[in-house]
Amino acid sequence: MNQIKLFIELTRLKKPIGFMLLFWPCAWGLTLAYDFSSDLNNYFFYLILFFLGSVLMRSAGCIVNDILDKEFDAKVFRTKNRPIASGKVSIRLGIFYSVFLCFLALLVLINFNLFTIILAMASMPLAFTYPLMKRFTYWPQLFLGITFNYGLILGWTAIEGEINFIAILFYLGAIFWTLGYDTIYGYQDIKDDEIIGLKSTSIKFKGNAKKFLISCYSFLIIFFLGGGYFMKFNYIYFVLMLIPIFHLFFYQLKTFNLRDSSSCLKAFKSNNLLGLIIFLNILAGKNLI
Repeated sequence: MNQIKLFIELTRLKKPIGFMLLFWPCAWGLTLAYDFSSDLNNYFFYLILFFLGSVLMRSAGCIVNDILDKEFDAKVFRTKNRPIASGKVSIRLGIFYSVFLCFLALLVLINFNLFTIILAMASMPLAFTYPLMKRFTYWPQLFLGITFNYGLILGWTAIEGEINFIAILFYLGAIFWTLGYDTIYGYQDIKDDEIIGLKSTSIKFKGNAKKFLISCYSFLIIFFLGGGYFMKFNYIYFVLMLIPIFHLFFYQLKTFNLRDSSSCLKAFKSNNLLGLIIFLNILAGKNLI
């Protein structure tokens, strides 16, 4: 029973915000590409597969992150009690769990077309080396954005079998979304990170945090508006984009205080709601709601 609790803690299964932020871009990409005049069973089947894949890969990623960051996590107040950092779970067992979760994710992946499988496999090196970036660059959040939103491309190719510029527009917007929200998340650990020598956009832009976040979220909106235009979405999509704009600029940025870790976490977690709002916006743009 104790091992089950440790596994749940290790994979952050009690913190769904992680796998939901991985899932929403998948759902966006799938919904953008899907022809809803055809059989809806395939749509919901793929949606479930992407959800399962998000949970599995997020869980495996958390374990890899904890293995690579074991020494750093032990020195950070928020992470020092994580199972691997505290020695409750061995690195060997952590590797076993991670490989097993990746195997389950592979069983999910093989249900897609060959192009999507190849693209997904090609992303693995970046997905599992992301935790190392904070040692070498102030832009680990950018690498996270590239990795975390890759599912948007996979959702698109699962239906279309190819990538086009519309998918790229939405993907770029999603990268800026992650660049923003993970910068907010990073302010929880900024004092410890500076002491132990880690890098992040949170540290790089700590003197101009809100200006940086405004820039990130502005690019998100610009790319999503452009994507909606080329998708030939109806006017409802563009009107409803006022809701994400309000959420980002008048809720998140007002809630966020870089000196208050609880406000950082609150603003960060609100992005799950934003993911849902954008998902509904896309459905509205396709005249589905």
